[in-house]
Amino acid sequence: MSDPRAPQGDDYSATVLGSHWFSGPPPPADAAPDRVEGAVLRFGPGVTAALPAPFPLTPGPAPVPPRRRGGWRRYTLAAVVLAGVLAYLGWQRFGPAVEVREVAVSTDPRGPACDAAADVVATVRTDGRPGTLTYRWVRSDGTRSEELTEHVPDGRTEATLHLMWTFRGTGTYPARAELQLLTPTRRTAATEFTYTCPR
Repeated sequence: MSDPRAPQGDDYSATVLGSHWFSGPPPPADAAPDRVEGAVLRFGPGVTAALPAPFPLTPGPAPVPPRRRGGWRRYTLAAVVLAGVLAYLGWQRFGPAVEVREVAVSTDPRGPACDAAADVVATVRTDGRPGTLTYRWVRSDGTRSEELTEHVPDGRTEATLHLMWTFRGTGTYPARAELQLLTPTRRTAATEFTYTCPR
C-alpha cells in the first residue's frame, strides 16, 4: 500500500529508509537524496544533521515482572505441618526415654509340681512413655539368659516379663530367679521358691 504523502512525479527516487525514520514534512520532490549512510539521510547540496532514531539503539533493562503478593502464604500451612511431624518424630526418637518406676518379681511360692515348670513373672511399671527395656534373667543354678528386649508402646505403663523354669526329678531344690534390668536404668528384683518332688 503506497503512502499518499509520497511525491508522484517521474523524477521521484525512493530510498531504503521509509518515512518513519525521520520526522517533519517530507522532502520536496526535486530534492533527490545523494546517498544513504545508515540512519543519516542527506539531501541536496548541503548536509543535514543526523536525525535521531525513533527508538534507542541500545537495549534498555528488561522489564521486571510484578511480584505476586501473598505467594508465601500458600506454603505456610505445609511448612507448619511438616515442622510438627518432624518435631514429633524427633521427640519419639531422641526425646526423654521411658522411665522405670518399679520392678517386682513373683511366682507361686509353693513351687512347681513334679517334672513341671515354674512361671516366674516380672512386672515393670513405667511412666507411659514409649521405649525399650533391656534385661536378662539369672537363675540360682548358675545359668543366665541372653540380653532380651521388650518394647513398651506409648501410653502403656506396665510391661510383664516371663521366665519359664522347668524342673525334673525327685528331691527338693530351693530356687531363686532374679531379673536384671539393664536399660533404660539398672534395677534388680528377685523371687524365691522351692521345688519339691517326693517320689
